[in-house]
Amino acid sequence: MDIEVAEERDGEALVLLPIGRLDSANARSFESIVMERVDRGEKRLVVDFGRLNFISSSGMRVLLMAAKKLQAGQGKLVLCSMPDHIHEVFRISGFDQIIPIRDTRESAVAEA
Repeated sequence: MDIEVAEERDGEALVLLPIGRLDSANARSFESIVMERVDRGEKRLVVDFGRLNFISSSGMRVLLMAAKKLQAGQGKLVLCSMPDHIHEVFRISGFDQIIPIRDTRESAVAEA
């Protein structure tokens, strides 16, 4: 199953907007999208959670892999516009200490 992901350019950053649910059924599809962008040379990646209402550990793993790959290549992944219930999962799991999370897209793009 594929996940719908809108894509927008915001200055130097590429903004990905996954839509709906990101779980084990579509994490591979999301991973392909994200890693393809990183492999083609994107250095500043923002994932906007504004249209995402659920993320499982499979989806979080994809973000961790992308963050590590970008960091190794002097790039950066920043997350933004996260609903409170998803932000809480990132906080409890400690992912908020690994991947920067910003309230707004503007602040995420500025950091990326």
